Amino acid sequence: MYYTDKKLQFPVTVEKPNPVFARMLQQAIGGVEGEIRVCMQYFFQAWGSRGPAKYRDMLLNTATEEISHIEMLATAVALNLEKAPVSFQEEMAADPIAGAVMNGMDMRHILSTGLAAMPSDANGVSFNMSHIYASGNIAGDMYCNVAAEATGRVLAVRLYNATDDPGMKKMLAFNIARDTMHQQQWLAVLEELGPSHLPVPNSFPQSQENQDYSYKFFITTTDKQVGNQEGQSWTSGTAPDGHGQFEPFIAGPLEGAGEPNLGFGRPDTFGQKEQALGTATGVLEKGKDLLSRMTHPNLLSEKDQIS
Repeated sequence: MYYTDKKLQFPVTVEKPNPVFARMLQQAIGGVEGEIRVCMQYFFQAWGSRGPAKYRDMLLNTATEEISHIEMLATAVALNLEKAPVSFQEEMAADPIAGAVMNGMDMRHILSTGLAAMPSDANGVSFNMSHIYASGNIAGDMYCNVAAEATGRVLAVRLYNATDDPGMKKMLAFNIARDTMHQQQWLAVLEELGPSHLPVPNSFPQSQENQDYSYKFFITTTDKQVGNQEGQSWTSGTAPDGHGQFEPFIAGPLEGAGEPNLGFGRPDTFGQKEQALGTATGVLEKGKDLLSRMTHPNLLSEKDQIS
């Protein structure tokens, strides 16, 4: 169950309404770095949480706080739209400043909401929940949360730098501080779990993975040189989990890997006749294909070799 208070979490005031800044604030509401994203992410992580109850409770507290941040930002959007032009009147059309303001606005603030916020980003794209990460793995989710709060704080700092309105700077300074706290609390969980939480999930025995490649950094450049990756913290020394030693590895096809060959299709999948073995044309093309591959044995698939 959730409760509400009529008061905002933090005062929201706007001395100089700016409809263009209102559009920018939309990114902090419904953008991929925004508050709807983290709110829903933390809620779904909490609602699906198993194990120690303290993690569920922590997520619920923070998710509920994020609703307050959405409310603050929605209020800020509405206040910034108070003096927005709402029609292409002749006198406004003759005023280049008013015209520029209207051109920089999101027209849906006029057409769809009557000068209010929307659950969308700065381009008017509705938030669709595609960036919600709730894996059911507490460590995996905490890493996702750190990234979410880090990008959210970057956005808030950019918005802070983009406005000269004192009220907006105060609100954003508060939001930036909360992003700081949220980053730290997720990192605190990972620290509490200790190095043994790596690799995620730590419930899968590493003996069942191909450990020949667990700690090799693949070099995929065409010159096949380690170059400036030599001696880096991710190419040498002990891995953070303490289970292996990093090393660079010149990437290439591994033993047994060859050119993919799906062979010829079935007639009832309705490719062209040349693609299917159930036709005379297909059989002919199959013969040509095999003849070509026999001149290059390394291109023969196991299926072709057996047949």
